[in-house]
Amino acid sequence: MTNVIPVEQDAGRLVVLEQIEQRVLWLSTAIIDHANRVRANPTGLKVGGHQASCASMTTLMTTLFFEHLRAGDRVSVKPHASPVLHAINYLLGDLDEAYLTTLRSFGGLQSYPSRSKDPDTVDYSTGSVGIGATAPIWGALSRRYVNSHLGGAGSGRQYSLVGDAELDEGAVWEAILDPMVGELGEVVWIVDLNRQSLDRVVPNIGATRLQGMFEAAGWQVLTVKYGRLLHELFERPGGNDLRRRIDEMANPEYQRLLRCTPAQLRVRLPDTPVLTELVATLDDDTLHAAVRNLGGHDLRAVGDVLGAIDDARPTVIFAYTVKGRGLASEGHPQNHSSLLSAEQIADLAQSSGMSLDAPWQRFPADSEAGEACAAAAERLRRDQMSPTPVGELPIDIGRTPSGTATTQAALGRALLDLTRSSPEAAKRVVTLCPDVSSSTNLGGWVNKVGVWSPDERQNWFEDDPETILHWREKPTGQHLELGIAEGNLVGLLAELGATWSRWGQPLLPIGVLYDPFVERALEPWSYGIYAGGQSILVGTPSGVSLAPEGGAHQSITTPSVGLEQPGCITYEPAFAIDTEWTLFASLARLGRPDGSSAYLRLSTRPVDQALAAVPTDAAARERRRRQVVAGAYPIRRSPEQAPAVTITVMGAVTPEALGAAERLESLGTAVDVVCVTSPGLLFDAVQARSGRSARSAHTDTWVLDTAFPARRAAPLVTVLDGHPHTLAFLAGINSVRATHLGVTRFGQSGDLESVYRHHGLDSDAIVAAALDLL
Repeated sequence: MTNVIPVEQDAGRLVVLEQIEQRVLWLSTAIIDHANRVRANPTGLKVGGHQASCASMTTLMTTLFFEHLRAGDRVSVKPHASPVLHAINYLLGDLDEAYLTTLRSFGGLQSYPSRSKDPDTVDYSTGSVGIGATAPIWGALSRRYVNSHLGGAGSGRQYSLVGDAELDEGAVWEAILDPMVGELGEVVWIVDLNRQSLDRVVPNIGATRLQGMFEAAGWQVLTVKYGRLLHELFERPGGNDLRRRIDEMANPEYQRLLRCTPAQLRVRLPDTPVLTELVATLDDDTLHAAVRNLGGHDLRAVGDVLGAIDDARPTVIFAYTVKGRGLASEGHPQNHSSLLSAEQIADLAQSSGMSLDAPWQRFPADSEAGEACAAAAERLRRDQMSPTPVGELPIDIGRTPSGTATTQAALGRALLDLTRSSPEAAKRVVTLCPDVSSSTNLGGWVNKVGVWSPDERQNWFEDDPETILHWREKPTGQHLELGIAEGNLVGLLAELGATWSRWGQPLLPIGVLYDPFVERALEPWSYGIYAGGQSILVGTPSGVSLAPEGGAHQSITTPSVGLEQPGCITYEPAFAIDTEWTLFASLARLGRPDGSSAYLRLSTRPVDQALAAVPTDAAARERRRRQVVAGAYPIRRSPEQAPAVTITVMGAVTPEALGAAERLESLGTAVDVVCVTSPGLLFDAVQARSGRSARSAHTDTWVLDTAFPARRAAPLVTVLDGHPHTLAFLAGINSVRATHLGVTRFGQSGDLESVYRHHGLDSDAIVAAALDLL
């Protein structure tokens, strides 16, 4: 790949780039200084910021943004370097000066790069270690998927600017090792190898080991270790000893040299007579500069290594840097969160040619640096994207399921129905699994749409008559299978859910995994929602209804996770028809500026579908559908004017609730049964009815009056295959006495009846709870 601006070795270009680099260093440092030392802080709470972490990145980011980036490229910036990104965007004209004084203030620049909250261009939200680093991998896959199905996503590299300590995060290696990643030549990671963590100098960063791990995964590994001054010294007599000495030096010893005076360096650095002679030939300024002349701070060296990228495979660049480079805190082992003093910031202003009275100056437009900034801004200019309409989605296929079925199987059936009823919208559906397609009933869908691959691959089992799941890999496939790493699944899910805002092409992504592992995937999925990714996460099978599997595979807290997750509507349908209706409603909320994600908690328990009592009248059926989508519906009303007790149930244990109601009626106790499909929507409705802001823009308060009318208020028994506190708030709707049944202990293996009895979810327990209330 040829750089847009050729990286020629000309002194004039480097002089201009050095001016920009120094201005970026000043602005990023001053942004943090103003937030902590200048801006009024009546609470006295530490504002924070990371001046040293920013300083280690200024050379890398200046070279990347002002010489190498193109409009189609995307960059994930390490969290603690966010002020550097804002400083660069300011010089590019992408950020108003008024924001430079607002770091970490309400409505101002965010602590870490935020795609949804910052006012300037941020390609990826970062802040949770490992998630921002890996996001461009999934962004690259998403762009390829969009181009193969819909077109219009263009091309370009996907850069991750990563701190070396971030490579400790397991999610990083889960992503790097996924088989699909080795084919993504547009992925480039730049590792800021400053060899310091938050608390200390890392004793042994193991750069060689890390390089070997990337090479083993098929990546191109490039290293920029030394700057041109050191390379020149290496050519002198004694230069080999100097290189050996630095190469073999432990990290803490090297970091200590950064804090030494030239006189101390002359004692500490040499370990052989020939090296002593070389050091003796250097003046103090040269010696002081040499020990900190690492490649990650050499504009020419960084430019050269960026020009050496091979786009045929992923690339990682290990750039050796000094944490705090150019600041008074340079190389100090505790400089992670340290702030320059007033005197030190004044010294930096003077050395940067800036004034404390006017700290936010851009370059004059007619200066060489000003012209370079303008040229970069023009090169990086992007067209505004408006999402393409998804196409009409159904709200009801019109079929009423009969016989015995599971909500898990209903998901696959609904997806197949979608391909027939709304083929244009169905083309935008993409499903993902971590190697559980067949066990989560997606086999029929996979057979129908195929598996996505950049190139068509031969299916060697095509002619095997005993093969049920046909693994046809092709560019038009709509299912992606990843390895068993839930973080990868939801990382890709989030990026597929962001294509509407990145390239104007909305997808309808659905990720399916075992419900017990939703919590393992929750952090990266939540972060994806925060960054604007809209998707559907399906957890199945769920709860202790997966009775034979035992405690390791029985989820308990996931219902309340869905209740509490921002930007997400959770559903737990009891019947196949509920699954269809809630799935279609969730799909309709994806890929739009006011959209939201969804979490569907499904079950493998076979349930008699006649229990759903779906109305046959068209108007009554539509009313039921609206209630299901809004969060709850009455499934059984006592003929009495007011019941003696109300049983409120969610999900797989609905047959037990209905059976308990029949037994209570036979004892002369009038019972209503309400089926909850979304506790989160009901809680939002309660909040909205009280005049408080609801979490979701899709709140319907009327559902409270239809599901829990005041005229039928009665003592309440709630029951679900999950933690009982999920539904406990329902007692407050009409201020009634209540008992809450659910799962509060790790599960047991066994048959369904025994497991339900063990946890107090069977009809006997529900009847007893109702009688106790009465």
